[in-house]
Amino acid sequence: MEFSSKLLARAVDEIAQLPGIGKRSALRLALHLLKQPKDNTYHLAQALTQFRDQINFCQKCHNLSDQPVCEICANTNRDATVICVVEDIRDVMAIENTRQFKGYYHVLGGIISPMDGVGPNDLTLESLVEKIKQNTIKEVIFALSATVEADTTNFYMYKILAPFAVKITAISRGIPIGDELEYTDEVTLGRSILTRIPYEDALKE
Repeated sequence: MEFSSKLLARAVDEIAQLPGIGKRSALRLALHLLKQPKDNTYHLAQALTQFRDQINFCQKCHNLSDQPVCEICANTNRDATVICVVEDIRDVMAIENTRQFKGYYHVLGGIISPMDGVGPNDLTLESLVEKIKQNTIKEVIFALSATVEADTTNFYMYKILAPFAVKITAISRGIPIGDELEYTDEVTLGRSILTRIPYEDALKE
């Protein structure tokens, strides 16, 4: 793709690095920004810069947060005996939208995927074990997507948590195999949380 402007070419190259955005889509977005009032573009740039520079990972659950501790972990009205393990913030948002879960979360920051170079040490598993060692957690819910990589991660977590006196459950398979949690409708996801099953039973499915 040839450009008459090096500035435009650079803008397109940067935008095209975003997932799901090709060069043509990047060009369309760049030209759209060019047509907008300058303040609109400045506000976008400022929002992205502040987001990148000031965003925190919650010290307790590893969720994205504006503060050292996220609003969910700071809410003392939630059930401190139940923790729901998810892949990332998108899954926290999806489950929160169901309004069916009242415990706390633990965000892994990914799932085990050797093909992508992601191993157990790349996840927040160590801090999950530390939470269990405090003996305040009675149930751990595995709420990962229905994929092969997620199943591998679930099994790995089950192995490292099995020695502890904690109930281990998994969301029921109302979610089709291969589907990402964030794209599951709220009713199905909510029911999957409420009708969770012992993880040992999930292994037999």
